[in-house]
Amino acid sequence: MTDPHGDEVRRLRTEEHLSVREIRARTGLGRNRVYELLRGVPPPERTRRPNARDDLRAEAVALRSTGHSVPEIAQRLGVSRSTAYLWVRHLPLHRDPEQEQQRRRAHSKTMTDAQWGAHREARDSARAATIAATAAWVKGLRYREVVLVGAALYWAEGSKAKPWRQHDCRVRFVNSDPALVGLFLRFVEALGERRAALRYRVSIHENADVEKAVRWWAEQVGVAPEDFQRTSLKRHQPKTVRMNTGETYRGCLSIEVPRSRRLYWKIEGIMKGMSDGVTDAGR
Repeated sequence: MTDPHGDEVRRLRTEEHLSVREIRARTGLGRNRVYELLRGVPPPERTRRPNARDDLRAEAVALRSTGHSVPEIAQRLGVSRSTAYLWVRHLPLHRDPEQEQQRRRAHSKTMTDAQWGAHREARDSARAATIAATAAWVKGLRYREVVLVGAALYWAEGSKAKPWRQHDCRVRFVNSDPALVGLFLRFVEALGERRAALRYRVSIHENADVEKAVRWWAEQVGVAPEDFQRTSLKRHQPKTVRMNTGETYRGCLSIEVPRSRRLYWKIEGIMKGMSDGVTDAGR
């Protein structure tokens, strides 16, 4: 049967735009009864209370449309995750694959730093202390030490004669480590070569800052950039993933000693002497 109060309650709502409280006062009906009779009838605009979070809700929707997750929205807007979810649950999350990968990397780094931060700090402090203590023990190298260490360094890193080119005895050293470059220069100077008479050439990828790299190496070795030979450029391969990029990438420095056959023979002799010394000690 049709409720006799139903038509009147709905009329008061749609025509006179009364609130539930006002309808109850007019009809004497209970709150739940009025709500039941008004089921499906939208409330009038004047009864809607302004929501202080409407602006935040709109901002949440905008953030969602640009690919932000619920936790990110909640953090940005200073609301709970449940509230942020209720605001944007009707919007599926579409992210660019590259952006999603970057987000995951950033999240992984944050979690790793939080878990291992204290361990890394202790490790780095121990490393710095060990390096400082060992460097203090080494102090200054004497002439004999410079010659022996320099010869071993060259034999490991420098150019050597090959079986098919036995008489190609040129002293040429190539390296990207300024500390090893400096040690090699001390070595050849100890054997009578002048630093200014050496030939310097930078070898670097073509997409790097070539002039800046030449200036940097010139400062390291104490020679004017104008004295460097023409830079050797390496062709850039886009498909190759290189880690030696950015501001700290300065290529390699090639140092050649002109007319260095006799110096090369001396290095051979030093290495033979050290090798024989090791062999004799083991007998």
